[in-house]
Amino acid sequence: MFDRIEFGIEFFERLTAIDAAIVERAAAEKCRDCGGPLHRGDYARKPRGGLVAPWSESLVRRFSLCCGRDGCRHRATPPSVRFLGRRVYVGAVVILASVVALAVASGRAAARATGVPARTMRRWHRWWQGPFTTSAPFVELSARMVPSFARGALPASILNRLGGDPIARIATLLVWLAPLTTASAPDSTRFLRGLA
Repeated sequence: MFDRIEFGIEFFERLTAIDAAIVERAAAEKCRDCGGPLHRGDYARKPRGGLVAPWSESLVRRFSLCCGRDGCRHRATPPSVRFLGRRVYVGAVVILASVVALAVASGRAAARATGVPARTMRRWHRWWQGPFTTSAPFVELSARMVPSFARGALPASILNRLGGDPIARIATLLVWLAPLTTASAPDSTRFLRGLA
């Protein structure tokens, strides 16, 4: 079901609009260190999309904020639905390639289908099985969706419980994972309310 998806430019335009709304909400607050005003301080990214998201390579800016007060200049990077932390591949590709890797018989077949090296997908699989299961978004998702997910089949077991078409499910999961994309904005879930 998820192995025949290719993300189009409209999908990434929608994610960019969500990220723009998030950064706008974050910019309305003050610097958490000194109380100064926050200004845009976007920075360059060189994301990869593999074979399933060729349009993702147009996402060259990570929205971010920086304190405008001299002497502080503290960076406050709000959560993002386009990027999954510091990973080189965009978040949608991380999710989709992980699902495809679970569904096919070999890493080589998954790599041919997605354009993501098998070694990278194995690393993502370890993340889904380990650190992700101790994260706040996973705990919150597990509490909201009882009975809990099959941990051995993450992220597919989460996507199967969400509603909508496969693309909408991935977009919803990206909103849920957004708090994991930043460490410089504590309690970043407040910027995401009403977006899922």
